[in-house]
Amino acid sequence: MEYPKTVYIIDDDNDDLELFCEAAKKLDPTLTCITSSDSAYSLRAFQSFDVPVPDLIFLDLNMPVVDGRKFLAELKKLKGYTRIPVIIYSTSSHSKDREETMKLGASDFLTKPCSLSELVQDLGTILSKYSFVPIGK
Repeated sequence: MEYPKTVYIIDDDNDDLELFCEAAKKLDPTLTCITSSDSAYSLRAFQSFDVPVPDLIFLDLNMPVVDGRKFLAELKKLKGYTRIPVIIYSTSSHSKDREETMKLGASDFLTKPCSLSELVQDLGTILSKYSFVPIGK
């Protein structure tokens, strides 16, 4: 069985992007991790289909220009993206943020952990949930 292998992460913090991709590669070295620190650019790219359609999208909430909520609402209007799981990846742990984003179409909510090992564990849970099978599982 072939499993999905591409994730797209949108976060305005370059350190968080790097850490996320490092954790993803620890779980599965064959995973393709596409990053963007510019939510407005990413939204335009998705709207014009200028990027490959990923298997999963991880989205930070608090970004300049186009925040995560607006991005999510706009993305879910696009043909071809309505069924792509979007996981909110944020420093927030507020239940209100989780509830709001789930109503907008988010599939899951992951609060950014404090360490790489925690991120690897949390990301492994998320990837397994959406049919990714990390090596060694």
